[in-house]
Amino acid sequence: MPKLVYISLMRLPTEKAHGLQIMQNCEAFAEAGCDVTLWVARRWNTGALGAVADPFAYYGVQANFRLRRIPCIDLFPFFAPDGIGARFAFYVLLVSYVVVAALLLTFTHADIYYSRDEFVLALASRLKARRSLAYEAHQFPAVGRGAALQRQVVARVGSLIAITPTLRDDLLSQRNADPARVIAAHDGFRRSRFRDLPSRNDARRQIGWPEGAFIVGYVGRLRMIGLDKGVAVLVEALAAVDDACLALVGGPAEMAEALRRRWLALGLPAERFLFAGQVPPAKAPRYLRAFDVCAMPHPPNRQFSRYTSPLKLFEYMAAGRAIAASDLPAWSDVVADGESALLLPPDDIAAWSEAINLLRRDSDLRRRLGERARELALERYAWDIRARRILAHIRSA
Repeated sequence: MPKLVYISLMRLPTEKAHGLQIMQNCEAFAEAGCDVTLWVARRWNTGALGAVADPFAYYGVQANFRLRRIPCIDLFPFFAPDGIGARFAFYVLLVSYVVVAALLLTFTHADIYYSRDEFVLALASRLKARRSLAYEAHQFPAVGRGAALQRQVVARVGSLIAITPTLRDDLLSQRNADPARVIAAHDGFRRSRFRDLPSRNDARRQIGWPEGAFIVGYVGRLRMIGLDKGVAVLVEALAAVDDACLALVGGPAEMAEALRRRWLALGLPAERFLFAGQVPPAKAPRYLRAFDVCAMPHPPNRQFSRYTSPLKLFEYMAAGRAIAASDLPAWSDVVADGESALLLPPDDIAAWSEAINLLRRDSDLRRRLGERARELALERYAWDIRARRILAHIRSA
């Protein structure tokens, strides 16, 4: 049984999507036959997340792999999240984590060292054989130290897993990656979370949402690495959709409140703005089933257009709900316009209003789009399929 150590700087649990992605991938690697240990930073946590005693139960995954919390210096609680102090705290955290991880790596044997973090892999490349290092790339820094670090990691690891085909292409053309060592592997979903799904009305009764409403929903963080995810466009678009409700599941709460104020400023009723806040990942499928339309209104910036494979896309698909999404290259190979989703011009409020009005009127179209999306998800995008493909690539590379 090959030993795989997944090394991450994250705090666990976290309200951010990468926590769910990493936990589900570790579960899938273990199910595929690996002896898996996940290294995470031993960090302070916030609010209710600090009281989570069992991360496996919180994320709804099997405890078929081990967790190891790596000591580090975490100063984030002492600084404002967006201030200059937070940047200082990040570097203190990073350096302290890397130092301790280096000591542990010296005395750790594994067949695969897997990470999304470039600093971790740059360190590991000094200590471990190239063939044992696997880099899952989620970003593409254009210039500066980030670009230089990524170029170094690409040259030193044995296998690369790009989260989108466009990211793979850029690693090949601009980082000189060896084509034999790099594959594209989108994110995915966990099959068992999307079995025995409740009906729309059952889900709404469990949540407490109105059964007869037309609900357009969004699940997840409202921003990523400082980038807004375009939900304000959705607010504006729904102003032209009669009696539509907007449901937000996620945060941060201050951004949701700003969207609520904009909703009210447009003259829309407060009772049609449904904010669930942060919910445990294991409960997210219930909220997805309560939607009529799942929205993904990402703006056309470089990160979203080329380098983002949103977890929400694959969970939307697995939930069997109609999807309205920005038409961006990063996921244009996953869903097709008019077949498994409606793909719309980003930032075009009128186009979004028209599409959502169409979906509101045509329940058969909603059903067809949702059924086809779910079929595709089950055929191609479950974590178990992804894990086997990645492990086969690592062996061949």
